[in-house]
Amino acid sequence: MSDIRLEHVETEAQRLAGFEVMKELRPHLADGEAFAAQVARQAGEGYRLLAAWQDGRVAGLAGYRLQENLIYGRFIYVDDLVVGSRVRSRQIGQRLLDAVRDEARRLGCNRLVLDTGLANSMAQRFYFRQGLLSTGLHFGQSL
Repeated sequence: MSDIRLEHVETEAQRLAGFEVMKELRPHLADGEAFAAQVARQAGEGYRLLAAWQDGRVAGLAGYRLQENLIYGRFIYVDDLVVGSRVRSRQIGQRLLDAVRDEARRLGCNRLVLDTGLANSMAQRFYFRQGLLSTGLHFGQSL
């Protein structure tokens, strides 16, 4: 396995390069251009996308944002965490999550928070191995 390089996604070309990996997590995404445009809009609201690059290709992505609320104070919320199916089980997800944790600490956060689907048992196993604990049940409603 060649070296993995972590780098925040900043350019249109980098956003487009991450589309196929993100589509594995978010299959409803229509196309690369729409994805790149949405990531750019979200970046304007504080969203950051960290990419794990291997051999010139995106191997994994972690999308996150700094937030603050009365429950946690300052915290990092992880919107997206995905590793491409061709490179899973190579600790890329762990490296991305560790980098986001480091960023949270650097920003003075006390907590890292994320949601996962109730049926996503593989992700839940990964999160437990990474020291994350289930502390609530997320509710939502389509409007």
